[in-house]
Amino acid sequence: MTTARRRWKSPLGPAALGLALALGLVACLSRVPAGAATTERVVVDRHTGLAIYGYDPVAYFTDSEPLAGRPEFELPFAGAVWRFRNEGNRAAFVERPDVYSPRFGGYDVLAVARGAAVPGNPLYWAIARQRLYLFESPATRDAFAKDQRDLLTAAEARWPDLLKALVP
Repeated sequence: MTTARRRWKSPLGPAALGLALALGLVACLSRVPAGAATTERVVVDRHTGLAIYGYDPVAYFTDSEPLAGRPEFELPFAGAVWRFRNEGNRAAFVERPDVYSPRFGGYDVLAVARGAAVPGNPLYWAIARQRLYLFESPATRDAFAKDQRDLLTAAEARWPDLLKALVP
């Protein structure tokens, strides 16, 4: 038997190869962006369970920028855990979640207008008609800014059917 064949026949040869393949698969899968395959009614980080990746939805309105929420100010709501910067923001959200939660569950408005559920990125956002909208990219946010009225009309029309396909 050749040396190479002896190595393959050793008890660790096939097991080590199987382990290496399994670890390679896990490494590839772990590179998938969090929430990329989400099908929930609210965009949720599939690893942490956090809505809009832990950003405080009220901060977009009060601070005019995306700010990460803090673990000590969490609230379970709509199948996700929401984080807030402070108690006041959490209280405002509890009082008016319809105002502060992102419209279309945090899915990109352009995708919703086309009938698809593509998670928005909390770093690409806009407030329009007193609602928070998230976008997949700066390009989709810019397209929204150019044609806001028609895109919102299309998204509102498609959202009810799209919502039925999402997990409650």
